[in-house]
Amino acid sequence: MSHIFTGVGVALTTPFTNEDVDYEAFENHIEFLIENGVKSIIINGTTAENPTLTAEERNALLECGIKKVNGRVPVIAGTGTNNTQASIEASIKAKELGADAIMLITPYYNKTSQRGLIAHFTKIANEVALPVVLYNVPSRTNMTIEIDTVLKLSENPYIVALKDATGDLEYAKTLKSKLPSDFALYSGNDDNMYDYYRLGGDGLISVVANAIPFETQQLYDYVSNDQLEQATALNAEIVTLLNHLSVDVNPVPIKLLTSELGFGQYEVRLPLVTLEEKERTILSEAFNTFKDGVKQ
Repeated sequence: MSHIFTGVGVALTTPFTNEDVDYEAFENHIEFLIENGVKSIIINGTTAENPTLTAEERNALLECGIKKVNGRVPVIAGTGTNNTQASIEASIKAKELGADAIMLITPYYNKTSQRGLIAHFTKIANEVALPVVLYNVPSRTNMTIEIDTVLKLSENPYIVALKDATGDLEYAKTLKSKLPSDFALYSGNDDNMYDYYRLGGDGLISVVANAIPFETQQLYDYVSNDQLEQATALNAEIVTLLNHLSVDVNPVPIKLLTSELGFGQYEVRLPLVTLEEKERTILSEAFNTFKDGVKQ
């Protein structure tokens, strides 16, 4: 089985205007991303402010996004929760709407054991029968998918990829050496994309690509083509921008940039709050500097 995608997938933001989902901006953003070369669209993930979307909004966003993408790149639906049955129901709905794959986060808050993780992911995968991207993000869930657990889960024919947001390159290297070649490893950390590509990762599920899709995909292409001098230079520009984006929790900073690109107003839903004016000015200037730099 080939990978769902290789290169850069985008963990899509959800644009709001006057506190409502702005579907026109959402569609325009998708078109911008595809025109700039991204290889997959991920809808209803953490960056989409999934916890504050209603079930109706999540389904409407997915339906709207799948229609807009129209088969040009794979659409992955974020359907994982800390409730196995609720995850199954959301995943089946995503399948009915036409999603190409689902992404399942490790259960948070109530958490579980590694044995529980295997049972949780296996039950969802078998009942939904769609390709599954596991999502390991211990900084948000306070638990990790251990290497032996990933290896065990990779034996399931539907579990075909991992979004690795551990930030631990040794973890990735070990997985790369032990997993079959048809199991995809995607970094979930923008700040290690260069190193992750170099160790043989299959791509990135990115936040910053919401604003700079062309450059993040170009970096992947540079590394894949062994153009390391160009890759190193571009990575330095991206890392500088990422340093400014770390001013607050995701997706608060990136939504300032997407709003400046015209995709909705600068709004987030509580408990998130927008950046203060001084922070906005600094980030906007950093974004403009980045854009001027990559034009040269």
